[in-house]
Amino acid sequence: MSDHIPGIQLSRLFHEHYVAPRLSAAMQTLLYASALVGPGSEVLGFDTSMSCDHDWGPRVLIFIRESDISQKEAILAALQYEVPASFYNYPIEINQTVVTTVPSYYGSRLGVSPTKLFEGLDPVDWLTFSSQTLAELSGGAIYRDDIVELTTAHESLRYYPKDVWLFLMASVWNRIGQEEHLMPRAGFVGDELGSSLVASRLVRDVMSLCFLIERRYAPYPKWFGTAFRQLTCSSEMLPHLQKAQNTSEWRVREQAFAKAYQIVAQMHNELQLTEPLDTTVKLFYDRPFSVIGGGRFAEALVSEIEDPMLRKLAAFGFGGIDQISDNTDFRAISERFQAATGEINPLRAFFDRLGNERDQ
Repeated sequence: MSDHIPGIQLSRLFHEHYVAPRLSAAMQTLLYASALVGPGSEVLGFDTSMSCDHDWGPRVLIFIRESDISQKEAILAALQYEVPASFYNYPIEINQTVVTTVPSYYGSRLGVSPTKLFEGLDPVDWLTFSSQTLAELSGGAIYRDDIVELTTAHESLRYYPKDVWLFLMASVWNRIGQEEHLMPRAGFVGDELGSSLVASRLVRDVMSLCFLIERRYAPYPKWFGTAFRQLTCSSEMLPHLQKAQNTSEWRVREQAFAKAYQIVAQMHNELQLTEPLDTTVKLFYDRPFSVIGGGRFAEALVSEIEDPMLRKLAAFGFGGIDQISDNTDFRAISERFQAATGEINPLRAFFDRLGNERDQ
């Protein structure tokens, strides 16, 4: 459709002119929350007219108190009664309406016990949440919240706690430190394809670091570049990253990365989380390859972490779930595992075991 209405706006209208009037008439004393959160390009504000071909339309999630769960069918009945053919020319699919509780929905999406959501998440729990999931659960829009729980959960996930933030930034700097010299080394022996593959990984890592420094959750690959362009640093950083990505010559690639590294190193210093670090690139030992030395930034950040378990895990260097794998199914493993088995967060057990092994 040419006159595309952003999904967040359409869903707000749907709440105001369809959901709220019907529930008010049928269930006057019901306390509930109405919101657009969870999966969907519209939740992150990236939907276009192309998004309308599937899983898109006027919709909200309705959250009720645990004590009112027996009214779920009555709520659905009120919304399904004499449903009009369309709303703002978009078909209404009430059968896809979700009526749930905040602990149940957020707990299942995160793969944690529903009660833990409000009792307090541990720092290690955060390592099992993909940034895409966190963006979905802290983004979107809340249209009404009589029960307050939704606003509380929504705000509690606004961004990582400080120690987790430090840990994740350190893990990305560590990744850069491990591979920054590999890109020119491959090019030096005439392997331009191999050099460009490593460069692509480094571009992603630098971009990931920029998201973390600016305290923004990075979305999954479809919207990664789109969201990056919204960062404050993007106008300065993009020309260098695009040159590193698009050139066919490793020396040009190396020069582009040198400039990108210096920018992100300066961004690190501006956070004032560690003592200022040298932002100039230097040769990798006696080899003619310019590197920033990502490992020293990682070490500086880890030294500022207070949580003992995160300090132990930092010794392994691989970070949270987003640094471990970019596989979509794996990054949703906690939610999928819970749905299939009823058990909670297998990744938490993995991290706990690693931390405990450091004590032995």
